Amino acid sequence: MAILKELPPDDRPREKLITKGVQSLSDAELLAILLRTGTKGTNVIEIARNLLKNFKDLSVLSIQTFDSLKNQRGIGKDKAATLLAAFELGRRIDANRRWRSDKKIVSPSDIAEYMIPMLRDEVKEKFYVVCLSSSNKIIKEYNLISEGSLNSSVVQPREVFKVAIESNSASVILVHNHPSGNLEPSREDIQLTKRMIEAGKLLNIKVLDHLIIAGNNYTSLVEKRLV
Repeated sequence: MAILKELPPDDRPREKLITKGVQSLSDAELLAILLRTGTKGTNVIEIARNLLKNFKDLSVLSIQTFDSLKNQRGIGKDKAATLLAAFELGRRIDANRRWRSDKKIVSPSDIAEYMIPMLRDEVKEKFYVVCLSSSNKIIKEYNLISEGSLNSSVVQPREVFKVAIESNSASVILVHNHPSGNLEPSREDIQLTKRMIEAGKLLNIKVLDHLIIAGNNYTSLVEKRLV
């Protein structure tokens, strides 16, 4: 098997990126740049191709855990950390591009547009609070309050409203995901939302809604008239 230095310069990922542009690179070549080096008998492009083969495609690869990645042949701890960092940057860029919008939040779908890219591929349940001004504009980006197991997360009102108070928020919207894909709010989801609404009344910070994200879809507890 050829080592990378034996490839023509124009076929080496970094050189190809410089001479032909980043768009000219395949998924495997882009991964190879992140991975940097191969192993004895296997060049870095082959390692990248094997990763894509093992995980079907980039979208599946991007949601793997540290342990899942580091145990792949030719990866290890350093390369796994590099991949995780790159995938997380991509997600944050996608979300931040949306957060820069100055539009007024007028419906649950407006928040869902921001949060679905952050949560649709998560394998653990995560709970976020979005802080809004008196004119219903986002004044603080997504705030991760809790990260739970596959089926549950533990959220305390003090954690939610600490962020809201520090941001001088007039209102908040709660958002969490269901990794199972089930859009139906659980009894715990409804009870938690009611607790947050009551806590918000004491602080004069209104809880406008609680959204559940599952894949590319969402449920609004307000639209369902559950709170």
